[in-house]
Amino acid sequence: MDEIVLKIADISRKMRRLIIEMLSLAGSGHPGGSLSSVEIIASLYFHIMRHNPSHPLWRDRDRFILSKGHSCPTLYAALALSGYFPMDELKTLRKLESILQGHSDRLQTPGVEMSSGSLGQGLSCACGMALGGKLSQEDFFVFCLIGDGETQEGQIWEAAMSASHYKLDNLICFLDYNKLQIDGRVSDVMNIEPIVDKWRAFGWEVMEIDGHNIKEIIEAVDRAKEIKGKPKMIIAHTIKGKGVSFMEGRVEWHGVAPTKEEAERALKELEDGTRSNQGCIWKGIA
Repeated sequence: MDEIVLKIADISRKMRRLIIEMLSLAGSGHPGGSLSSVEIIASLYFHIMRHNPSHPLWRDRDRFILSKGHSCPTLYAALALSGYFPMDELKTLRKLESILQGHSDRLQTPGVEMSSGSLGQGLSCACGMALGGKLSQEDFFVFCLIGDGETQEGQIWEAAMSASHYKLDNLICFLDYNKLQIDGRVSDVMNIEPIVDKWRAFGWEVMEIDGHNIKEIIEAVDRAKEIKGKPKMIIAHTIKGKGVSFMEGRVEWHGVAPTKEEAERALKELEDGTRSNQGCIWKGIA
């Protein structure tokens, strides 16, 4: 396990650097939520999920749905490092005719399972994929990542209700709980607490982890796969802007790209690894 954790931690640092470089070159985008979800997506693509970059539509692959689509630079970094497309494509983020748009597009980008845009829709799509897998008796898991601000959407709860109704135990969802959204703290804009009780009330198996702790992420998925008869929700407590000191916990960085000078400062920190090795203190602030 230690070797796997070290490998994914190293990949996570590379992904954070790529996110900063992509957004700085594009001059727009969403660094806060992209950086908070790095360890989750890195763990999925580089250890947990069954997938084949040479055959993105391989029928037996596990599926990943990024419902909080504005965090797509994290997914693009994982896909490029996995070999779904050349690394140079990352330089074209948000440009005309690029395969990497500001929200992920399944018709443009190899490895993207769902085009995203309106928040709240990804979990419904994941439910449909999981139900389809059960009906056709196929052996794959569907992973979905939703945001905390996104959890305020009514469609999330319709999907939550249907997932337990159909006993979708091949569906494993992460909640990137960084506690900030575009207009401020989630608790001030529209409080989603008590979030654990709500998911349990909808018939889900619920776990809480530190979303930057790779070992906890892997162990939670291992436990989730063993639980039968219900969908699983992993509430991952994270830090918005994780890894860059002047972005961490700052709502201003929800949807603002770093300038060249800010990007250089961020890349220097990530090169040193001085921030990305710190854990999440969610138990003290939740």
